[in-house]
Amino acid sequence: MKKSDLVSKLATKNPQLYVRDIEVIVDTIINEMADALVRGDRVEIRGFGAFSVKDREARTGRNPRTGESVEVAAKRLPAFKAGKALRDRLNEE
Repeated sequence: MKKSDLVSKLATKNPQLYVRDIEVIVDTIINEMADALVRGDRVEIRGFGAFSVKDREARTGRNPRTGESVEVAAKRLPAFKAGKALRDRLNEE
């Protein structure tokens, strides 16, 4: 689902709201979540899952084309862990 699909679905379910207001709400939520992750905070949405930041150490990698060693810098990556309710919903039969 793209952000525009989410806005459209929310607009359909909430006809009393303007589409531009829904776009602002969705953008605000996404930006606040991103800002929290940049600060190193964990973002948890009950019943859905939790977003966190994982730190990867610097390491020596290998260029697959040439086979030479390459230094890979340390980096921070976003991680997502699905909540129990979401996992149960995905595995319904």
